[in-house]
Amino acid sequence: MCGIVGYISRDADKRSIDIGIEALKRLEYRGYDSAGLALFEPSGRILCQRAVGRISSLEKKINGNGFLTGDPIILHTRWATHGNVCEANAHPHSDCTGNIFVVHNGIIENYLALKEQLAGEGHLFSSGTDSEVIAHLIEKFFEGNLEEAVRKSLGCLAGTYGLAVISSDDPGKIVAARLSSPLLIGLAEDHFLLASDASAVISHTRKVVYLDDGEIAVINRDNFTIIREKKVEEIEWPEEQYQKDDFPHYMLKEIVEQPLSIEQTLMGRLIPEEGKAKLGGLDSVERRLREVDKVYIAGCGTARHAGLLGEYLFEEYAGIRTRCEAASEFRYRKTLLDDKTALLAISQSGETADTLAAIRDARARGVVTLGITNVVGSTQARETDAGVYTRCGPEIGVASTKAFTSQVTALVLFTLFLGRQRQLTVTTGQRIVSELLRLPSLVTRTLQCEMQMRLLAEKYQDFDNFLYLGRKYSYPIAREGAHKIKETAYVHAEGCRGGEPKHCELALISENFPSICIAPGDSVYEKMVSNIEEIKARRGPVIAITTEGNHELEGLADDVVYIPETIEPLTPILTIIPLQLFAYHFAVLRGCDIDKPRNLAKSVTVE
Repeated sequence: MCGIVGYISRDADKRSIDIGIEALKRLEYRGYDSAGLALFEPSGRILCQRAVGRISSLEKKINGNGFLTGDPIILHTRWATHGNVCEANAHPHSDCTGNIFVVHNGIIENYLALKEQLAGEGHLFSSGTDSEVIAHLIEKFFEGNLEEAVRKSLGCLAGTYGLAVISSDDPGKIVAARLSSPLLIGLAEDHFLLASDASAVISHTRKVVYLDDGEIAVINRDNFTIIREKKVEEIEWPEEQYQKDDFPHYMLKEIVEQPLSIEQTLMGRLIPEEGKAKLGGLDSVERRLREVDKVYIAGCGTARHAGLLGEYLFEEYAGIRTRCEAASEFRYRKTLLDDKTALLAISQSGETADTLAAIRDARARGVVTLGITNVVGSTQARETDAGVYTRCGPEIGVASTKAFTSQVTALVLFTLFLGRQRQLTVTTGQRIVSELLRLPSLVTRTLQCEMQMRLLAEKYQDFDNFLYLGRKYSYPIAREGAHKIKETAYVHAEGCRGGEPKHCELALISENFPSICIAPGDSVYEKMVSNIEEIKARRGPVIAITTEGNHELEGLADDVVYIPETIEPLTPILTIIPLQLFAYHFAVLRGCDIDKPRNLAKSVTVE
């Protein structure tokens, strides 16, 4: 989603617009359609520049206008929600006088009423965005002190916001505030950086302060102040993890990193001799979880597909009734919750607006809330009662790969933890732990199919429709596989349960509509073979993914891809890898923007 950066030097003689631009570029992976900045010139006047497209377009305008120094500075990348993609709708937005400039992430739900009211008071609007009303509200309340005007303005807003504000009438400071949209302050040696994501500051400092909801920060050259005293924390990920190295795209790098990312998720969390998982993040709620008899899992997109696997895992191995919900729907249905219910929220960033809304709804109803996330200090990590970090390192590509497999790995750890509290035997637990310890090496072996997937992408690159099929644990993988090729290559794909096409999707099958069938040697393998035969009877091309040593499908499918053998609940972590590689190479062949798919964003911080 949209990205925010603010920069102010501790030494007025060492101002550098380049630091702000470089920090903004580190947020490009989040997805955006325009960019802009506002900065103080040495004269004290604020200059604003905006451009549609990439940050490089903004840089050309900056260089053309010749303003290369100055601070404080606020910068923004916009992902359109209100108003179309044009320069007028890009951030920063200003008040009527051009003295106040605002960059904003989030959605102002009551902006139409505010806009009508402000227009009636004489304010003139120049964009179609909801964000512009903030600048005019601050203008309305401004009486010489910027933070006080911001504070009064926030009281008028309904919705979500992460924002940064500067004013030529109260110079030398950046005022920032957040509500359900992340912001942090990076404490570098000779400057401060405000950002909506830690990746923007990692090359300058690992010391950060995270703003909480409802807080206002005032950053000047000497220091910063926040309503409540804040703890300084360390960013765990080293800077080199944010680099692309020699890979052509972050997505491919992150696919290849999965043996390591899964190993990091598992590290120190297995007790082989007892067949248990040791999850320190759940210690505070362990007794309460013993009483839980129903779990709701909430997530969006890829995280929801991981949650669907959690349904099968929790019910089969822990004996807990489980339902995975789209987080965007959770609080809008009359879900039956009680003190024996738990909500497990899954989000890579820990900032997904719909998932946070589900957490808050569950907490308000007295439900124990758990989380799986990748980002220490994220809103989800702070607002859930307990949880597990995936520890897979930063994921830059919008299309999630290593975060997904680490989420599934974390769900298996949750299953061991909950199962050994209940019905899971020591022997079965030991078997799962043994296979988890083998998992990084099995993923390494699976990655050897890359050349085959590249060749298959070349073979099928002219097809515009795909059907992905799987049963039981492979059904969520069918959905995730279809999800990957849709978001990276912009082709139509559907992920279906293997037994369902005879009720509908077989009507689509022809020689021009390939199917990708996930058929490892598991408890539903024979049923999947029957489903493949139904497709072949209608002359549909089939790519099959199955277990090494099974040559039965070579006479049935057009192409067969093999994965190593493992226990059934871990097969999804292996079967998704060929599908990730297929989507990647398919999108490359079609000339798509791999790491920044059109119209999408990495962290969706609006509902």
